[in-house]
Amino acid sequence: MNAAPADQIRLLDLQDLDVRLTQLAHKRQALPEHAEIESLTKDLTQLRDLLVAATTEESDCAREQTKAEQDVDQVRQRAARDQKRLDSGAISSPKDLESLQKEIASLAKRQGDLEDVVLEVMERRESAQERVTELTERVSSVQSKIDDATARRDAATGDLDREAATVTKEREVIAGSIPADLIKLYDKVRVKQGGVGAAKLYQRRCEGCRLELDITEVNDIKAASPDTVVRCENCSRILVRTAESGL
Repeated sequence: MNAAPADQIRLLDLQDLDVRLTQLAHKRQALPEHAEIESLTKDLTQLRDLLVAATTEESDCAREQTKAEQDVDQVRQRAARDQKRLDSGAISSPKDLESLQKEIASLAKRQGDLEDVVLEVMERRESAQERVTELTERVSSVQSKIDDATARRDAATGDLDREAATVTKEREVIAGSIPADLIKLYDKVRVKQGGVGAAKLYQRRCEGCRLELDITEVNDIKAASPDTVVRCENCSRILVRTAESGL
């Protein structure tokens, strides 16, 4: 392939821009905020799961407390009725009187047991409520950190995207001034060679693979026309000759 020396040299400018675009893309992907947000989001998910569990526990305790209080109230009302019957003197049979007194005593014990249950449930509910409050605050705190990290990430990516857009426009201008067949070859080599399609020949060394050319290759390049597009025998990249090539 042949191309004007000036067009070949412009490949180096194009290569510099492509390297810059690659660097910007890598920097965008490697922003520390990405890992920070990912870690915080995992923490937030765990905290929200814990908060759901604590809220459920508090709700269960509330229902259990209501049921226990209702049981206490029922026993209290029954004991009050029995006590009223006892106090009325309407029961004359010693056996019935003894039975009623035993029932009142039994109800008193039952009421005490149920009140203990109420207290135990209230303690568990209070603990669950404290846990809900704590987890709610932690969820809010982590969400605030995520919001802050997201804002920092968006600001950083915005700056990088704007720079990338500027570089892309510069690339379009330069690429538009280079023959299509040379651009096609450059892009093909660049894809195969890790993003570098053209390299400067500097002091008889390929700046792409950093290897010095042997004497035979140097002589072949010396003998080649300035319009000839030469390639590095080691890495196949387009070698761009300049005044610093050492030929």
